Amino acid sequence: MLKAILGRKLKMSQIFDKDGRPVPVTVISAGPCYVTAVKTKEKDGYLAVQLGYEKTKKLNKPEEGHLKKVQDKLKLKNLREFRVKNAEEIKEIKPGDEISVAVFKEGDRVKITGISKGKGFAGVIKRHGFARGPETHGSDHHRRPGSIGSMFPQRVLKGKKMPGHLGVQQVTLKNAQIVKVLPESQILMIKGAIPGPNKGLIKIQGQ
Repeated sequence: MLKAILGRKLKMSQIFDKDGRPVPVTVISAGPCYVTAVKTKEKDGYLAVQLGYEKTKKLNKPEEGHLKKVQDKLKLKNLREFRVKNAEEIKEIKPGDEISVAVFKEGDRVKITGISKGKGFAGVIKRHGFARGPETHGSDHHRRPGSIGSMFPQRVLKGKKMPGHLGVQQVTLKNAQIVKVLPESQILMIKGAIPGPNKGLIKIQGQ
């Protein structure tokens, strides 16, 4: 059984465990998702399942052609692939199958992928964790990046850590724990914080 689903981050909250201690959780509205494609080693060179999430009213012609195998020709706007290691996991899966939060149970460990919050332009201390310069003794080098090159080559090398845009990058959180599953309302509760803003698209896959 494939343990994978797409969802939207709703908010952070807390629940209480059996000992009465508060547990911080992230509430996610997940699924239902529909299988839109199954990738095999023979045909595609790798093993994966593509899921579609959230219905839309309009698709272009290539998208309609891609989704023609999905049951009732559902129009789905968010398509994401989930890699799998074992062909047995996807042997009985076919396009059109529905996947809900019921594939998960409390205590499962999952891998969560989302797009981090945008934080705008940031300097090297905030963006890369650089150390500060001297604060006293006449120094005016407090938060600057320092040297960005040498005498040769006379250019800044690619990949140099510099000030720039921070955030809006794909972030994967591993070994997150599911603390509550509510199949009737399609809700998952994950212990702790996860990447991304509220209403951000989230990928969840069992480990």
